[in-house]
Amino acid sequence: MSVVKEALNELLVNVFNYITNIEELNLKSKGVNVSMTEVHIIEAINNSPVPIMTNVAAKLLITTGTLTTAINSLVRKGYVIREQSHEDRRKVYLKLTEKGKHVIKLHDEFHNDMIENTIKDLEIDEDSELIKALQNIQKYFRNKYEERLEKLKSNRNDN
Repeated sequence: MSVVKEALNELLVNVFNYITNIEELNLKSKGVNVSMTEVHIIEAINNSPVPIMTNVAAKLLITTGTLTTAINSLVRKGYVIREQSHEDRRKVYLKLTEKGKHVIKLHDEFHNDMIENTIKDLEIDEDSELIKALQNIQKYFRNKYEERLEKLKSNRNDN
């Protein structure tokens, strides 16, 4: 592997690990008892126009079964509530409690600070090489994820 590729690999792995670990420590220091996975579930609920299980699971690229387990924990911890639809009793909406909204506030503050400090000495516009490189990374992982999902679906259908 070339020196540039090795450096980029190390940077990506380390940046991901630092972000998740530091944010989790930051939340814990402020009395928030959630994992980063749970933070991302809370964020997906907050950002879903219709926060029902299937929509939130799709947004997170996980199964509703996996989400159910996590939601049970978040309900138990007091970050999320389930609310049954009055129009369609089969639909259950996920809503953030005040504790859940506080997590969003802390999460947003962390990300804003991270981005501000990342770009403070850079001149970045939409055509920046950095933006293009990050878009390529995102596209690569999205495609790999979609390929794996298709393979899993295909394997289930074969059985």
